[in-house]
Amino acid sequence: MASSPAYAKYPQHEVAIEPKPERVRARFAGDVIADSTACHLVRESRHDAVVYFPREDVRMDALEKVEDTTFCPFKGTASYWTVRVGDREAASAAWSYEDPYDEVAPLKDCMAFYLDRIDGLEEG
Repeated sequence: MASSPAYAKYPQHEVAIEPKPERVRARFAGDVIADSTACHLVRESRHDAVVYFPREDVRMDALEKVEDTTFCPFKGTASYWTVRVGDREAASAAWSYEDPYDEVAPLKDCMAFYLDRIDGLEEG
């Protein structure tokens, strides 16, 4: 891992990562595709909060990695997965920072989901 050069240019930008010990489940096509009591809640300047699941709590058999990537100057390069359950599919609905910058190291081996591409998250 390496440090993000973006913080020197934008020191006011914040990426806060906090533990989310409450049980959270992600659902798609009627199935639970992630279920954890060890998630991270990420609050980033100018973005909605995002729940990141530890990869070991995600049904990776329901995800297929695609070639899509994007770059965040504060977190690093994101890789994407399509979610498939039965005959339903959500393209590039999950992402992960597989080699995140040092400042967001807890995101390594975690997955997040676009809420408008899955059925939603349940807490509790």
